Amino acid sequence: MRVAYLGPPGTFGEEAAIRYAPEAELVPYASHAAVAGAVEAGEADEGVMAIENFLNGSVAETLDILIHETTLRIQHELVLPIEHHLIIPRGQAGEPISVIYSHTQALGQCRTFLEREYPEAHLEAALSTAQAVEFAVARGQGAAAIGTERAAAVFGAEIIARSIQDSDQNVTRFVVLGRGRQPSTGTDRTSIAFTFAQDRPGALLGVMNEFAQRSINCTKVESRPTRQVFGEYVFLVDFEGHEEDPPCREALEGIRAQCAMLKVFGSYPRWKWGPGG
Repeated sequence: MRVAYLGPPGTFGEEAAIRYAPEAELVPYASHAAVAGAVEAGEADEGVMAIENFLNGSVAETLDILIHETTLRIQHELVLPIEHHLIIPRGQAGEPISVIYSHTQALGQCRTFLEREYPEAHLEAALSTAQAVEFAVARGQGAAAIGTERAAAVFGAEIIARSIQDSDQNVTRFVVLGRGRQPSTGTDRTSIAFTFAQDRPGALLGVMNEFAQRSINCTKVESRPTRQVFGEYVFLVDFEGHEEDPPCREALEGIRAQCAMLKVFGSYPRWKWGPGG
């Protein structure tokens, strides 16, 4: 099996892919959109993508791909503890740092550390934490990156500050995209998106009542712009249960009758915490 992930090697996406499918052939891609595209094109069987972080919230890129750009479905989810390190080119310890590279999510997750320790440094976004380490090593003097221990080893760099994330509880939720549907396990989660034909009072309440009337627990509710009209939004809901479970099926039928668009991203086994997270 081939599993696509946000590369290059050394990213949290790679770590998530290894945990999900340790025997698979892992294939790195430059963006989450490219990961989804690889699965759609048959270059990979499944793709691993970050969707939500404990500190920064949802990953907008992944949500927009699910809403607008793919018919792939979520097959599984996994939650990965996230530990960020400040990394510099080898031999540069003690030198002033003027620029720090990382993925925008990582920069946001280390905001307190950066403001306290490097308030004058210029922050530069990279496509991944591993690419950030690669950039820092290529630039040399005055450069640093926020990334993983593996990325430091891959690019021959050194760590000068460990665990710089704003919370020790920092985790990221990843989803696995692929084709087909997962069967009901009894402990599932379903993710959906929907829009309304027109903005009117009580529209969202009508949808939420479909869940409340059937005692279905919604674990996440948010919105994203439709990309069509300013001020119009796509609503996204995660709820406990499988789309084929009778109460969930009835709720989805009720929601579909009220909405201009309803898209089911997938029903998949809920992540179970165990030793090591």
